[in-house]
Formats: sequence, C-alpha cells, structure tokens
Amino acid sequence: MTDDWRQRIDALQEELIRRDDPAAWVREADAVDASLRYPHLALRGPVFGVAVQDPAEGPGWRLLKPVVDPMPQVARDGLNSHLWFTAKDGTDDPAVRRELLAAVAVLDEKPVNEVTVCGVRYRVVRADEFSRGDGENLEPPRPTDPEPADRSWERPRRQPSVPDVGFVLDPGHDEGPMAGAIRLGLRSFVYSGDRVPDPVRADSRQAVRSHPDVVLLPTAFGVVEYGAAGWEPAGGLAPTPHDARRQLYDGMSEVWAVLYQYDDTTRSLYAEAAERFRSLGRADEVSVAGRRFRLCRVERMLRMGPDGPEPVRASDHDEYGPMRLHPPMDEFGRITEE
Repeated sequence: MTDDWRQRIDALQEELIRRDDPAAWVREADAVDASLRYPHLALRGPVFGVAVQDPAEGPGWRLLKPVVDPMPQVARDGLNSHLWFTAKDGTDDPAVRRELLAAVAVLDEKPVNEVTVCGVRYRVVRADEFSRGDGENLEPPRPTDPEPADRSWERPRRQPSVPDVGFVLDPGHDEGPMAGAIRLGLRSFVYSGDRVPDPVRADSRQAVRSHPDVVLLPTAFGVVEYGAAGWEPAGGLAPTPHDARRQLYDGMSEVWAVLYQYDDTTRSLYAEAAERFRSLGRADEVSVAGRRFRLCRVERMLRMGPDGPEPVRASDHDEYGPMRLHPPMDEFGRITEE
C-alpha cells in the first residue's frame, strides 16, 4: 500500500468512527464481506451522460443527465434536447434564447462533446461500467442496499432512473474506507487483453495520465442473463434492487410476450415464472424455459482530470451521427415548420 493509499484509508476510517453511525458501520462491514466473496471485477464497457459546470453553483462539475447511454451520440442528443427545451420554456430573454439555439444548431450538425452557453459549460462524459464477481456469478444486491419505501409490483407510469442527476463529481469524497480503497485502486485501471483493439487500449492508457482521479457514481442495479459468453445485461439500470426486480417481473409477465411474439404456451410459462418470482418477495434469481436470470449490482467509475470529467474518447463507437431533433425556433420562442 502506498503512502497515498494509507493516508487516505486512515482518514476515511477516522471519519467513520467520528460519525458514530451504526448504520454506516454495518454498510462498511457489508462492503468488506462483498470484497472477499466477489473479488473480481467484470468490465461491462463504457456508458455516457452529460455533466455541467455552472459558475452560479460553484467551480465544480455535477451530472445533468444520467451516465447510462450506450453511445456518445445518445448523450449528445440528450444535451441537444435539454438546450432546445430550455430555449423554449426556460427563458424569456431573446439574447439567451439565441445563444441556446446556436449551441443546438452546432449539435444538430457536428458530434461535439462540449458547448458553452451563457458561461455554463456542458460536456458529454464517459464512465466505465463494471460488476463484481467470484469467477462464476456476479454480485447480487447487498442486504444494506436501500429499497424504496413502497415496494409495489405495479408498473410505474415512468420508469425510475438512477440517482445521477445533480450528483457532484468530487474525487475527494468517499462513502467509506472500502469505497475509498476501491476508488484509489481503480486509478491505474486500463483496458487489456488481446480481444481489446489497440486504439481502445491506447486511449485507456492515455486516460490514466490525462484524467488520473476517479469518481464512483451511485450504485445501480440490473438484470443479467447467463449465455454462451457468460452473464450479459438483459435490461436497463435501476436505482434500487426492487426496481430491477420489477423490471424483470414486467418482462416475464407481459412485455417480452408482446416484444418477441410468444405463442400461448410460452406466454403462460413465463407468466407463471413471473408470479413465482414475485411471490418470493426479494428473490435475486429466476430460471424459466432453460434461461437463467439474475439481479446484480452495477458500479460505474468516471475519470477526472485538471479540467474536469473525462469526455468521449476517440475510440468510443457511435452507430449513427448527429441530426436535427427539433423544429426551428426563433429568438422569441416561436416554432416554425420548414
């Protein structure tokens, strides 16, 4: 352990003792146990979102859009829409609206990863998504992971999102000694292996130098399915274990039957499995029709440098480019059709 590690971990332990918070001690014990039971990290690949630096709120960066998008352009599109709707509904000042729409026009045409509007910087940022494993299974939710107060199984009108929006990107903040140790250990993480293309490995090594600090984003939860290549994601990220369970339940009980056009026999098989899964309350695994599904914890690391969060890397892949997403608008907020 380097002096930097030792000093940081000692400081975190002292802070934990000083807080006199039994719940925090239990969470820390849970984290230690998990690190022993699931010692390996399984990389799931990059995800993208949008961060903002607003001088009115201080010098730091915070998340504007969740870091969950599979491609940089999806995050750029999210920024495009944010700026357009801010121009439409968020200001009555024609000069501010002109500046917002000028940034939208750029995003309509070019795959840019940063724009500045009225002194506020917006940046498309990347993070690496990973889970812990023991060589066979991925780590399921922990007993101390928070659950919603109302653990309803009814499908919500709007799927709850991971708690990223407003999250402050502060590499000096850790929830406890284990989180601090993990964050410090990830500072030297690089992509490796023959299956990783050379440009991806080179960009990864460069990122360690250009953005040496690491921020751990809020833990999320997802559903994975076991296949020929091991465990693969089978849905989006959820903010709590129960939200992930509900996603899996919805898939088996109704959504997949419509999406994949199941016949009556298959539809009934999945519906019965869904009800068995629901009846167990807090189950983390289910098998149906020869398929095996599991809930797992999903963690994300975002790199920070002297100028803030790491943007998109040259080797990050897009399947499509920028395009106009919204109709033209003038400086007075009038929308016109071409």
